[in-house]
Amino acid sequence: MTHPTVIKLHDGNVMPQLGLGVWKAGNEDVVNAIHKALEVGYRAIDTATMYKNEEGVGKAIQTASVPRDELFVTTKLWNDDQRRPAEALQESLDKLKLDYLDLYLIHWPDPALDRYVEAWQGLIKLREQGLVKSIGVCNFQAPHLQRLIDETGVTPVINQIELHPLMQQRQMQVWNANHKIQTESWSPLAQGGEGVFDQAIIRRLADKYGKTPAQVVIRWHLDSGLVVIPKSVTPSRIAENFDVWDFRLDKDELGEIAKLDQGKRLGPDPDQFGG
Repeated sequence: MTHPTVIKLHDGNVMPQLGLGVWKAGNEDVVNAIHKALEVGYRAIDTATMYKNEEGVGKAIQTASVPRDELFVTTKLWNDDQRRPAEALQESLDKLKLDYLDLYLIHWPDPALDRYVEAWQGLIKLREQGLVKSIGVCNFQAPHLQRLIDETGVTPVINQIELHPLMQQRQMQVWNANHKIQTESWSPLAQGGEGVFDQAIIRRLADKYGKTPAQVVIRWHLDSGLVVIPKSVTPSRIAENFDVWDFRLDKDELGEIAKLDQGKRLGPDPDQFGG
């Protein structure tokens, strides 16, 4: 079994390529989920202010036996807080019981609000103060990213976007790569695999490698150079999703999965969404 892989970000920091997402997990469930994840080898945890479980994540980290410097913790600035990123970050750190974050992301551009450049300037200051090691965004389209770069001269290290076999966002991936922005996949299993796990190519590869459809899809993300954060609170699934280091998909197999792309967005449209 090879070791879990890491990705070097353009600011020089390194993050695990596979982490645990905790969207929709309650404060109690998330403690058990993170303890299980750390036990099987995960070292990255992705939460957000909007998930309302930062206290649970903090409790899990506090009561775990893994040293803080081995963990990579991400949280996100909610839309309502784009005018107050310093205060919002401090609230998150207090809940997480941490004195710094590994990665802080703007959760949505919310273009109608038009505060994302101001928020980004706030994140740049927080990084300079050492409260966050790396800064990035979620759900930003190319024009939003270009504006950040043009107006601040600072490029996000990550753009976390909805990405799964039915919504592969290849143009966005290329744009990110051309600007040295790492693409990270949320909803990587298409919200439980509906319309994905039953595809013939996914079933065939699962049989070939003796893996589950979920493991094949996670491996597809990894072999496509993406950072990926499958979400689960089920101990067996958490372990299953991490047991992906003993096989790889070849170029032809990646190409077959590429054909599944339908441009099918399951989450909100970033050009329209605000909240």
